Amino acid sequence: MGRIESNLANTPHFNPLNPREFRKQAHEMVDFIADYYQNIESYPVLSQVQPGYLRASLPQKAPSLPESLETILEDVKNQIIPGMTHWLSPNFFAFFPSTVSTAGFLGEMLCTCFNSVGFNWIASPAATELEMVVIDWLADMLKLPKSFMFQGTGGGVIQNTTSEAILVTLIAARDKALDVDGSGNLNKLVVYASDQTHSTFAKACKMVGISPRNIRLIPTTIDAGFSLSPVQLKAAVEADMADGLVPLYLCVTLGTTSTTAVDPIELLAGVAKEHGMWVHVDAAYAGSACICPEFRHHLNGVERVDSLSLSPHKWLLSGLDCCCLWVKNPTALVKALSTNPEYLRNKQSESDSVVDFKDWQVGTGRRFKSLRLWLIFRTYGVVNLQGHIRSDVGMAKIFEEFVRSDPRFEIVVPREFGLVCFRLNPDETFGFAVGATLTADNHVVAAWKLIKEGADALLKTV
Repeated sequence: MGRIESNLANTPHFNPLNPREFRKQAHEMVDFIADYYQNIESYPVLSQVQPGYLRASLPQKAPSLPESLETILEDVKNQIIPGMTHWLSPNFFAFFPSTVSTAGFLGEMLCTCFNSVGFNWIASPAATELEMVVIDWLADMLKLPKSFMFQGTGGGVIQNTTSEAILVTLIAARDKALDVDGSGNLNKLVVYASDQTHSTFAKACKMVGISPRNIRLIPTTIDAGFSLSPVQLKAAVEADMADGLVPLYLCVTLGTTSTTAVDPIELLAGVAKEHGMWVHVDAAYAGSACICPEFRHHLNGVERVDSLSLSPHKWLLSGLDCCCLWVKNPTALVKALSTNPEYLRNKQSESDSVVDFKDWQVGTGRRFKSLRLWLIFRTYGVVNLQGHIRSDVGMAKIFEEFVRSDPRFEIVVPREFGLVCFRLNPDETFGFAVGATLTADNHVVAAWKLIKEGADALLKTV
């Protein structure tokens, strides 16, 4: 034992969280990040590296001894940044944006600082209750009915992504239906969406046991702006019922990925409710725009649906990953997802006087993500968030007019939000999505100039 104690005495003290060292290194890291944002336009938006580049340039084993932060950051600069697709570049117009902000960044720092694992109320009362507050704040900004708010009879929760929001509501809808019809009827359950609905819908359906042959992706047309037709939905539902199947779930989309098409919530919910279906609104991207009065009409009829989700990381500056899900009947969700092992039991939970968010999601552990939204809402206020969205839409309008001014190009579908769908006749469609946090008018102008130059070169070769 003496020899062991002697060896321990000679071992250097390891302190992975020294406040003094943290202060120094955190300042270095903030400087590095600020320099990255300041210089981000100097990098090509799309990475130029080849597959396997990083494994070939880094050691095969982790270091046995410590390396300095300066050395590591130098490798970030020389090895990591060249392999990045720079989503935050003001010249990034592919896909929907993934926005960040100073307030969101600071909120993430606090989230990491506390490292709260707020699976139930007692694990971190502040984490649970702040989430309830900010989810109601955002519901109020969207003018959602009280039936979706903790202030009313519903409530909401921060998921990671839309995929999880769809998954947990599908689980709740499935279990609710099976409680009524019996567990033997799983193969009879049918779900519905348009052919423009995000692919994550079909993936989530398979995960909850819905047979692929019972997933109805109803065709849409360009004449209808690629939105889901209530008439076609009704026909599909009635045909399935005639075959002895059970309509379970309808996914309505506000702002589809390909064209930002808007499905008519009120009319579709009317069809679905005639047959007892769960109705979910996927408003991942465009839902955030509804904090602006001029876009709120897209949510008309939301009082008739069962759940709604949108992702503040796409347009409300929160950074990945943050998806807000509201449900009209939390009981159905909690019943389907709750767990109650002995080691998590406590008198507050058993008294039903608190919310335990572990029972609103797939996993148990969860981060203190509401800090991000709390800082964003307080730092910027609703007025500035509305202005941010309007600015992005305004830049999209500018690009749309550029396209219309050139007879070689065609707008494929009318622009509604920040996505312009166009093509160089008669080639395939392109999507130009405005929304990166740092994008300004001059970046849109430069992008159009580049597109025109590409068209000139292409047409010369034809």
